[in-house]
Amino acid sequence: MTVVPVLGPRTKLGLDIAAAGAVGGIVGDSLLRAMPWGLNVALGTTALVGAGAWLVRRHRVKHGPDTAWLAITALLLGLAFLRRDAATLAAFDTIALIGALALAAASLQGELITTWYPFDLIRGVISATASSIFGGFVLLLSDIQWRELPQDDRLRNVRRVALGVALAAPVLVVFAALFASADQVFSNVLTNVFAFDAETVISHTFFIAFWAFLVAGYLRWSFLSQPLHAFTPKPRTVSSVVPLATALGLLNALFLMFVVVQLRYFFGGAALVEQTSGLTYAEYARRGFFELMTASGLVLPILLGAEALVHRAAAPQVRVFRQLAGLLLGLLAVIMASALQRMRLYVSAYGLSTDRLYATAFMILLLGVFAWFVWTVLRGQRERFVFGSLMQGLAVLASLHLLNPDAFIVKTNLNRPAAERPFDAKYALTLGGDAVPALLDAMPRLSAEDRCVVVHGLLAHWDKAEVDWRTWNWSRARARSLVRNQADALRASCPAQPKEPPSDH
Repeated sequence: MTVVPVLGPRTKLGLDIAAAGAVGGIVGDSLLRAMPWGLNVALGTTALVGAGAWLVRRHRVKHGPDTAWLAITALLLGLAFLRRDAATLAAFDTIALIGALALAAASLQGELITTWYPFDLIRGVISATASSIFGGFVLLLSDIQWRELPQDDRLRNVRRVALGVALAAPVLVVFAALFASADQVFSNVLTNVFAFDAETVISHTFFIAFWAFLVAGYLRWSFLSQPLHAFTPKPRTVSSVVPLATALGLLNALFLMFVVVQLRYFFGGAALVEQTSGLTYAEYARRGFFELMTASGLVLPILLGAEALVHRAAAPQVRVFRQLAGLLLGLLAVIMASALQRMRLYVSAYGLSTDRLYATAFMILLLGVFAWFVWTVLRGQRERFVFGSLMQGLAVLASLHLLNPDAFIVKTNLNRPAAERPFDAKYALTLGGDAVPALLDAMPRLSAEDRCVVVHGLLAHWDKAEVDWRTWNWSRARARSLVRNQADALRASCPAQPKEPPSDH
């Protein structure tokens, strides 16, 4: 009596994950090769989330309570690529999408994301990323028990057919060569049948394998692995709060010294700045913002690390930490206000750019995160900190989408007095499709030289016939339509190619 092997639950799930990975490889190669990303990312994200939902339903996987809203968040982030055409915003969308997928993988493993602390967040992202890269090999070599597959007549016939093909191949080559030499028409038929571009075949094979292993590795980590706690340090408590208090006290002293200097400049104004530093007020603002932004960002990991050392300590030690941390954050609030004031002066003098806009958004996010730190961690509710901070990050990202950064930059720079700082038409043309409607509306207000720069730049970039459907994006489609509809009027308004200004180099 023949014993038929029985597939174990892990092998069944592994085979389904491998099948989903194979489909994901084909989908990824078909969609994500086209740039810039648009509809293809939305479709790819939907396919990945759909595959995860199918596996959950098919195998009755018990998951954490956060899985559903994380899946919806990933879908919304994928759909975000359909709307705005801003390269920097798309980069942040990509980072947020990767983060949402990493958190969804942890939730599928049963973890409670809403109670995570920063070290858990780092662990989740690192482990999900590493497992997505290497998990496909583990899936094929370890998780799937190939000996459990039934060895029936169909599988044996597949092997027999493969053996027959291998035996016939040399003979087929010989006879095909003879027949091709004897008849030119038959030679042409063979040439057309087997004509292919080796480089194209290799490229598609590589990308199919790349996306297949990435999707399979991600799904394998989500469904077949257990949470990895190697990146989360074990709780440690300081025996004495004196060293930590000394370090925080010195930081407070330094911050206080800086705040005193900043208050002098706030009340002294431009005259004091120029007298003491030798810089104009605008140059002073330009040199300071990004340094203050970096300093502000470094405070958060310092405070989180210090809190991790004392949160299990005695109540007096925790109270000392909270008092020093609260004082430091109060001083930091003044410094961040100074940084935002510098950015306002910076933009007033030099105009708005993507770096300045997104740096300002980051500072606003930091202010919210620090306020949330005070409300949660310093009040003994540390488990609420990470979730609230993530929600603030998503809120800032959504606000940027509503703001429409590229259009906002163009409108802000156009509304500045031209006598103070001329409009930089060439920089405006480097922005995405969201900037095109604002540029077209402002055409009558531009100087003749700037108008010609804008006209020829828009026609060169947007008046194109061929568009890949995979890269479709609402803002790009609208910009292309507007430019094409006004192409004749634009050419008539500036028929000559603008002359490049002489270079200083």
